[in-house]
Amino acid sequence: MITIIARIFSLFAPRLIGNSLTAVERFILDDALSLDEIKEELFWNIVIIVSAALISGFLTFLMRQTIINVSRYIEFDLKNEIFEHYQKLCLSFYKNNRTGDLMNRISEDVGKVRMYFGPAIMYSINTIALFVIVISYMVSIAPLLTVYTLLPLPILSLAIYKLSKAINTRSTAVQETLSDLSTFTQESFSGIAVIKSYGIQSKINEDFAQLTTLSKEKNVDLAKIQAWFFPLMILLIGFSNLLVIFVGGNQYIEGTLEIGVLAEFIIYVNMLTWPVATVGWVTSIVQQAEASQKRINDFLKEEPKITSGSLDKTIEKGTIEFKKVSFTYKETQIQAAKNISFKLNPGETLGIIGKTGSGKSTLLDLICRLYDVDEGEILIDGIPIQDYNLLGIRSEIGYVPQNPFLFSESIERNIRFGKQDAHFDEIKAAAQSAAVAENIEQFKEGYKTLLGERGVTLSGGQIQRISIARALIKDPKVLLFDDCLSAVDADTEEEILKNLKERSKEKTTLIVSHRISSVKDANSILVIDQGAIIEQGTHVELIHKGGFYKELFQKQNTERHQ
Repeated sequence: MITIIARIFSLFAPRLIGNSLTAVERFILDDALSLDEIKEELFWNIVIIVSAALISGFLTFLMRQTIINVSRYIEFDLKNEIFEHYQKLCLSFYKNNRTGDLMNRISEDVGKVRMYFGPAIMYSINTIALFVIVISYMVSIAPLLTVYTLLPLPILSLAIYKLSKAINTRSTAVQETLSDLSTFTQESFSGIAVIKSYGIQSKINEDFAQLTTLSKEKNVDLAKIQAWFFPLMILLIGFSNLLVIFVGGNQYIEGTLEIGVLAEFIIYVNMLTWPVATVGWVTSIVQQAEASQKRINDFLKEEPKITSGSLDKTIEKGTIEFKKVSFTYKETQIQAAKNISFKLNPGETLGIIGKTGSGKSTLLDLICRLYDVDEGEILIDGIPIQDYNLLGIRSEIGYVPQNPFLFSESIERNIRFGKQDAHFDEIKAAAQSAAVAENIEQFKEGYKTLLGERGVTLSGGQIQRISIARALIKDPKVLLFDDCLSAVDADTEEEILKNLKERSKEKTTLIVSHRISSVKDANSILVIDQGAIIEQGTHVELIHKGGFYKELFQKQNTERHQ
C-alpha cells in the first residue's frame, strides 16, 4: 500500500509539467491567459511538484525501511535455523561434507537469499506498482501512443526468460566453486604447521591459484550473461523514446495531441527506464537466490540419524551395560564393535586397551550416542539408551576426546564450557585436579590467557589437561576419557590418575588408553582387538593369564625403565 501511494504521488510531476507546458503554449499562441495567471499557475504547479516529491520520497523511505529490515530478520532466522540444524546432524554428516562448504552455505548462500527477500522484492513491488499505475494513466489519456510506447516490452520479456535460465546455471557453478575455495582456505589455515614443516608452501599456492582461476572463470561467465541486461534495457527504452517522439510528434502536428501530453509521455517512458533496467538485476538476484536456496535446502532436508527418545530424564545413577553390541561404520564398512558385552556400576572404573584402530574409541562414541548400534543394545540405569532424550544423556556425561578441541577463547572460558555458571574457585579446583593449574598460573595473563585457534598456543599435554578440567568441572555421573593422557609424562599421568580416583568415587568412569599405566587400577579391563573383546579382567588377573595384555605390560615396563 505504501508503495502504491508513493508511486501515485510520483505521477504528480509529469502531469503538472505537461499542464505547465500546455499552459505556456496557450499563453504564447492563443493569449488565453494573462502573464500573472500563467505565473500563478506555474508557481502552484512547482509547489505541488515539490510537495508530492517530498511525500513520495518519505513513503519510499518507509517502504525501504520495512522491506530491508524484514529481510535482515529473515537472514537472522535462516542462519540460526541452519546452524541449529547443523548441530542436530550426526558425525557421519560432517565426515561426508567439507567445513568450507558448510560455512559457505550459512554465509554466502544465506546472503543471496536475503537479497531476494530484500532488494529483489522491494524493486519488484516498486516496478509492478509503477508499471500498472503509469501504463493505466497513459492508456487513459492517449491509448494509441501508449501501444507504440510499449511495443518493445514483448522483446524484453523473451530476452529476460532466455537470460534467466543461463544465470541460474552459472550462479550454481559460482557458489560451488566458492565452497571449494572456502574449504581449501580453511584447511590450509588449520594445517599451516604441517604446510610449513613440510615446506610445501609453493605447492599450496599453486593449488590455491588453480582454484581462484577456476572461481574467476565461473564469475566471469556469470558476469558476461548479467552484462547483457542493462544495455538491452536501455536500448529498448531508447526505442520507446523514439517511438513516442515520432508518433506523438506526428499527432501533435496533426493537432490530435497536446504538447503537454507529449512531454508527459517522454517523462513516463524515462520514469520506467530504471524499473525496467532493474528487471534484469532483480531477475539475476532471483536466479542466484534460487540456486542458493536449493543448496541450503539440500542440508535442511537432511534428517538427523540420531533422534531423541521420549524419556525426558537425565542419568540418575550411571550404570552402563552393553548387551551383545555390534557396530559398523557405514562410510568404510569397518566393523568397530563385535558382540561387545559388559556391565559397569556407579563408582566403578573400566579400562579399555588395545591396538590403534581396534575400536576402543567407538565404544565411548556409542555411549554418547554419537552413533547408534547396529545390533544388541546399550542400557543406562537399565533403560535402553535410545529411549533417553539426547540432552538428558549428554548433560550427565563428561567426555574428553582423543583429539581435544579448545576454542579461541580464554583458558577460563574454555574450562567453563563444562559448567557455564561455575565460580572461579571451581575452575581453579578443576585445573588442579587435571594437574594444569601450575602451568596456567605461569602464563602472564593466567586464566585470562587467550588461546589461538584449536589451542595452538599450548602444548599437547596442556590441551589434554585443560580438556580434562573442562570435563571434571561439569561434575557428571559418567566420565569418559579417550586416550587423553598420551601427551603427558609419567609423573603427571600418575598425579592426574590419583586426582581422578579421588573425584570419581561415585561416578562411572571409562578410560581408553594405549598405556597400561592409565588403566591398571581400574575395577575391570577390556582388551579389544578388531572390535572384539579378546581378554577381560583386572590388572592382576590379566597378567596371570599371560596373553596380549601381559606382553604389552612387559614391553611398556621395559621401555619406561630404559
